[in-house]
Amino acid sequence: MSKSIAVLNTEVKIKTVERDDFICLTDIAKSKNPEHPDDLIRNWLRNRNTLEFLGIWEQLNNPSFNSVEFDGIKSQAGLNSFAITPKQWIASTRAIGLTSKAGRYGGTYAHKDVAFEFAAWVSVEFKLYLIKEFQRLKEDEQKQLGWDVKRHLTKINYHIHTDAVKENLIPPELTPQQTGSVYASEADLLNMALFGKTAKQWRDENPNKEGNIRDYSNVSQLVCLANLEALNAHLIQQAVPQAQRLTLLNNTAIQQMQLLTEDKSMKKLEGGQG
Repeated sequence: MSKSIAVLNTEVKIKTVERDDFICLTDIAKSKNPEHPDDLIRNWLRNRNTLEFLGIWEQLNNPSFNSVEFDGIKSQAGLNSFAITPKQWIASTRAIGLTSKAGRYGGTYAHKDVAFEFAAWVSVEFKLYLIKEFQRLKEDEQKQLGWDVKRHLTKINYHIHTDAVKENLIPPELTPQQTGSVYASEADLLNMALFGKTAKQWRDENPNKEGNIRDYSNVSQLVCLANLEALNAHLIQQAVPQAQRLTLLNNTAIQQMQLLTEDKSMKKLEGGQG
């Protein structure tokens, strides 16, 4: 999975490798040396402090790190003749904190811990903005994850609800058109309980909007809707009449929405919904 962020007018790509975020060092280097970014990365690798940082990071995070080879490389750091590329570093030490691939869509990437260190070496200002934009990206991802979970939960409960309708309310002799009417009737029962209007009433009130009333629901409403679908499925199986179910569902919706709108964690999700 690949994405990118804009840092001081520079696009910086980020990819996920086994749940860890790797940031493109080549892109960071372009902010300082757009013509020869690889030269900047090699100069950074020649630095003794850089090698010590990379060595400690690998020892903490990589059981397969070749410490013997690392000691040999570190002993040469500082010599005028010493030079090393990312690929040589990876091949010699079995490092996992850097990845390097040639080609138009390649480049050198580093684990975020290492990338922030490189960014600081290039420019303290760039590092600070990189961290800020990276954190914003992760916060947006968490908000979207929460939103996706709620939508997924609603879809799961929707199937539970429609199965209950099919098994308990639809005789086998009904035509497909009649069957659809029953499903729509039960869907509107939930709409009335939660929103106080049917799907048609909402469409009549919002002729310029695409989709349906549920597409414009907030997170709290989606959570409540999922709960109402599960409750209605249970009530259908208990053969509770529709009019009585509407009253029970409406009372439940009122109680749950009061709780959900007061919940601080839900308010955070609401803020990231758009």
